[in-house]
Amino acid sequence: MTWESFYLTCFFAGLLLTVVSFFFGGHALHVNLPGHMFDFTIGGHGGTSHHASPFNIASLMMFLTWFGAAGFIMTRYRSATGAIALTIAVVAGFLGGALMYLFLARVLIANEHPLVNADFEMSGVLGRISMPIRESGTGELIYSQQGTRRSCGARSEDGRAIERGAEVVVMRYEKGIAYVKRFDELQHDAV
Repeated sequence: MTWESFYLTCFFAGLLLTVVSFFFGGHALHVNLPGHMFDFTIGGHGGTSHHASPFNIASLMMFLTWFGAAGFIMTRYRSATGAIALTIAVVAGFLGGALMYLFLARVLIANEHPLVNADFEMSGVLGRISMPIRESGTGELIYSQQGTRRSCGARSEDGRAIERGAEVVVMRYEKGIAYVKRFDELQHDAV
């Protein structure tokens, strides 16, 4: 095997793995290794940490592809010596891998964070009544949670009517219905 065919094999292997991961979303290349330094998943699927390891499949594929391409070009078209071609190929591979790592870390998973049940807990949520609650009836509650405006059915905690636009607090949440109490009543009870 010549250096030229070695670099070409590296290039096609990196390219093939990239195409496979594109179509299968990286799930076909999921590898778990013990320890936290090596996370060979794309975007950190395997661990509980939500940062990209520099040693991930996407960065390694990019290294392999750029390494193979640069090495092939240097040996095929520049007739560079083996040591110079290898050095340039390794530098190009690290450059490609580093660019992929920066793209993963700064763009794709920069704003990811784990979902926590407490972030979606309804008890204590402040909202407004958008459809009035009749006595012992059901209305509609508009509230914000996780930066999104949401709505759900609402009933008065004590069965009294609550007019449209009233500010309320969710006391409990059962079967898709929020049981609410007026905010001003809660303030009055606290004093």
